[in-house]
Order: sequence, then C-alpha cells, then structure tokens
Amino acid sequence: MKRRDFCLFTAAAAAAAQTTLRADHILTGARFYAGPELQPFEAIALAGDRVYAYGARSEVLALASAGAKKTDLGGATVLPGFIDSHTHVASSGLNHLVQVECDLSSIEAIISAIRTRAEKTTPGKWIYGFKYDDTKTAEGRKLTKEDLDRATTKHPVAIRHRGGHSLYVNSLALQVRDVNAKTPDPSGGLIVKDAKGQLTGELRETATSLAMGPREVVTGNQRREGVKRITALFAKSGITSVHDAFGSPDDLHAYQDAYRQGELSCRVYGLQGYRYIDDLIKAGVRTGLGDEWVRVGAMKMTSDGSISERTARMSQPYTGRPDDFGIQVMSEEELYSYGVKAHKAGWQIGTHANGDVGIDVALRVYERLQRETPRKDPRFRLEHCTLVNENLLNRIKAINAIPTPFWTYVYYHGEKMREYGAQRLGQMFAMRSFLDKGIRVAPGSDYVPGPFDPMMALQSCVTRTDSNGTVWGANQKITVREAILASTRNGAYASCEEHLKGSLDAGKLADLVVLDKDPHAVNPSEIIRIKVLRTMAGGRWTFES
Repeated sequence: MKRRDFCLFTAAAAAAAQTTLRADHILTGARFYAGPELQPFEAIALAGDRVYAYGARSEVLALASAGAKKTDLGGATVLPGFIDSHTHVASSGLNHLVQVECDLSSIEAIISAIRTRAEKTTPGKWIYGFKYDDTKTAEGRKLTKEDLDRATTKHPVAIRHRGGHSLYVNSLALQVRDVNAKTPDPSGGLIVKDAKGQLTGELRETATSLAMGPREVVTGNQRREGVKRITALFAKSGITSVHDAFGSPDDLHAYQDAYRQGELSCRVYGLQGYRYIDDLIKAGVRTGLGDEWVRVGAMKMTSDGSISERTARMSQPYTGRPDDFGIQVMSEEELYSYGVKAHKAGWQIGTHANGDVGIDVALRVYERLQRETPRKDPRFRLEHCTLVNENLLNRIKAINAIPTPFWTYVYYHGEKMREYGAQRLGQMFAMRSFLDKGIRVAPGSDYVPGPFDPMMALQSCVTRTDSNGTVWGANQKITVREAILASTRNGAYASCEEHLKGSLDAGKLADLVVLDKDPHAVNPSEIIRIKVLRTMAGGRWTFES
C-alpha cells in the first residue's frame, strides 16, 4: 500500500470531523488479507470504526498515535468480515426464544420435545416448532398428523420445516382451522393427501396459512432479546453483516432497540415483505434509509417454492416424480403489481426464485419494469437463483441482477440432491457459471433452511462435496479466493454499500474476522475445521473465543 492512500483518507476524515484522525489500534502478528484484491499484508491500522492503513509491519506501527492500542494476533489469519447476503435474522432469533427446536435426530425425539412443551402449556394453546428437516431423521420419512397426535391431543401443534415452505400439524390443528379432505388447495399451495385421499398433516407453500393458529403475542423486549441472541451467533461464526431476507417494520424496531442497548452484534440490511410496501411508501421509507448498523433493504417477493423441501417450480419434473414440477407461489401479474409500485418509488427489489421457471418469471417482471420505467442502477436481486441455464444467465447479466445462492446447501443438504438428478446439479448453486459471466453473485445461508457457518460455506462452494463425501455438480467449483470475495465484497454490493464495507480498505468500516488457519493454505476438505478466534465490527470485538 502506498502512503498517499491513507493520507488521502486522513485528510478527508479530518475535514469531515474538524479534527486530526490518527490510528488508535494496530493489529499485527497475522496474515491480513486486505485491499480491493484481497492481498496478504503484515499489519493493519484502525482509527475509530474505520480501517486507517495496511501494509508492512514497521510502516503500520509507525502510524500509531500516542496511547494507541496494539494487538498481536499470534500468527492468525485475518479476512474481511463475512456478509451473509440472504438469511432470516429477527424471525429466527424469536423462534429460538419461544418455539420448540425440532432439529432432532428422530421423529420420536421430536414427539418427546413437543410432549415436554405440552406438559408446560395450557390446554388449547397452540404449540409451534421450527427447524424440522424430513431428511435428517432416523425414520427416513416425513412427520404425520398421527405422530404429532401422539405428542398431544389437547394442543393444536404446527411444526415448520427447516426450509420454511411446509408445515406439519396434528389433528386438532386441522380441526380448529376447519381443514379437511374436501378443502380445496389454495392458489400457490398444496394440502397433501395420502393414497386414500386422507390428510397427512403436511401443507405446502400458501396452504400453510390454512392450518396456522393466531400469531404468537410477543413483546418488544422478546424481539430485542431474539435479535441479541441470533446476532451473537452470527458474530461467533465470523459474520459481520447480514441481509434479513423477509423482514417487517417490527423487525426494524427490534434491530434499533438492540442497537441502542449495545446488543446488536452484526450489521443488518433489512429486506421488507411485499405486503408492507404501501404503508412504507406512504411513510416516505425506501431502500437505503438508515445507517451503517441498521438499514432498510429491498422489497421482498416470492416467485416459487423451496429447494430443501423440493417445491421449487421447474420446467422438468423432479426425479422419480414425473407429475411434480413444483409450485409457482405468486403469479407473474401479482409479482408485477407489487414490483411496479416499489420500482417507481425507488426501492430495490428482491424476489425469491429457485427453479428455472421461477427465475424466468421473476426476470420477466424485472425486464418489464426496466422497459416501462428505466432506472440507472436498480440492482434487482434474485434470492437463491438456484437452477439456471444459458438463457437465464444471459438475461441476469443483461440487467445486472444479483443472485444470492445458498452457500452451504451442497455440503449440508446433500441427501436431497438426488431428487434433482446429476444433470440439473451441474446447473444449481451455479457459482462458477455466475462468475464466468461476470455476474456479481452474493451467496447466503438462508438460515434457518441452511447453516450459516462461513467455513462450511467456503468448503461447500470450493469442493461441491456433501458431508458424506459425494460430489454434486463438480463443474461449479470455485477457488477459495473467489468464494471469499463473493461472500464479502459482493455482499456489500448487493446492499448498495460497497463504498462502506466488503474489504479491508482505507476508509472502510473495520469489519473483520480472525481465523486460526488460512483457508487458502489448508486442504479444501478441511476448511470447515478452521476456528473463528475473534470477530470485529466497526473496530469493536463482537466475539472473542
């Protein structure tokens, strides 16, 4: 780094603050991957919440002000803080606080957990669970209403699949909500029946609303506590910024409350559900409102279904299910009706689109919006953007849309991949294809559906190998460096904040993660074993092991 780089930053900052800015914290004793091209350096200097300079150890130490703090990191590796470009923050935190966690190894264990909650719950009150995964239990089948009836017949029970697009309920829940075998499927949804035409207790996509009880009454303090807990978990994994993929105005309040109490451990870019758009526009709110810690994100819509629950809308049927093409949740016209309001009001738009048909529908809406009301840089987002082809890739590039594919799915959800077939897997989570087209891909976990561990994410993207050693879509492998840049620099671009973060550059926010090993230097199959030692956001340690 040339000295004039940090001198220019110093002059600009001093002019803005009417004071002289000096380095107040020097980090040494590590390999620091800094600068726009992620090159290794010996030391880094911080000033307040910003990066001041980076370079050779002796040169950086010479910048220290009187009384500057000096930290030797003992041979660690430092990367820019990871940005999870698609996750669920406030809702996940609240679920951890008030619902039954069903990420368990067997259906019997889930029944036991629900029964334990029922013993402490007033009869007639709803019991909710989350994080259930039908392919992770020992029985190798889905939950049924009969299973949940064994847990309790005195409480309506609703268990949401980890993927978020399916619900599993007991008989009392169906009875209370008056859902039976004659109830018609809603548009964009499916009430699952067995071979005899009887309800199984599973509902998919929009049908989930038919068997859900009243919204749980939660307090502002509970929402804040949920945010505190979940952002602490993100920080522990090395994440410094998150994009909340389907938030609400209540969530924005919770983030601000947590920030004021010093309990927000990572920065939040809060996408807002499409049903709130009229009120938000009326209030003068749009994408970008906020500050470096809490900022209003895109408006979020949903085109099709889920990858982990196998409901994504595709042009070819699921392997072994010749009549199942998935579910189109919102029609093109419905997507347009919300999209046009947001687009004209200056909002960024993000649309959940997994299957090739779902992506095609979302792109048609975006292309129409740009034809009718051209904007210089709308930064349309394609949330997940899982199954692509050459035509879709060219159209994504043409409008400079930003895909946010799942970053841990290949590793974590490998057992589900067989239902897509080998040919399709070469076109799914298509990091190599996106990068080769010059598309600024910004991956994310989608937690709860996928784990948010960035080390798992790097290994998943670099090896395309699941936890059992099976390789899925080897043609989509990328390098460690490419995976890090996508998960840092591109994440900042996806939230229109590339001038603030995403790299350890002079003048940018001091957001970084300290690792015990260098991901570039270890065997790619061992990346997941790398430990996070510390995480920093804005010059403050948000996690220390």
